[in-house]
Amino acid sequence: MIDGVTRQIALDPAAQKVDTGSCGSTSSGGTFQQELEKAQAHQVAFSKHAMERAEERGIEVTPHLVSRLTDSVERAQAKGATNILALDRSLAFIINVPNNRVITTMSQDEMKENIFTNIDGAVIL
Repeated sequence: MIDGVTRQIALDPAAQKVDTGSCGSTSSGGTFQQELEKAQAHQVAFSKHAMERAEERGIEVTPHLVSRLTDSVERAQAKGATNILALDRSLAFIINVPNNRVITTMSQDEMKENIFTNIDGAVIL
């Protein structure tokens, strides 16, 4: 019988290279640092423009918000979307799905007069 770690190594040649540095190993065979970097690679990131808009508009970019946006990107990606509007009651985010990057963000007041263009999907947060 093959356990999960052995199976991963058998199926994924890249998983055979395990760094046993000072971070220690995780149960999946890599170091904690490798697992953290892998998880961060899938997280949504904010462009410089989006960060500036968030600051100007008083939008706090919290780990919870990033998690919600990352989830919306994953759901949109599963449907084949490339540019989405992620929307909740008070905030809107335009996200480029292939790059996991927030392009811009808006608060509720700014949404009243805006038209969203160049999107092929919308996700309600």
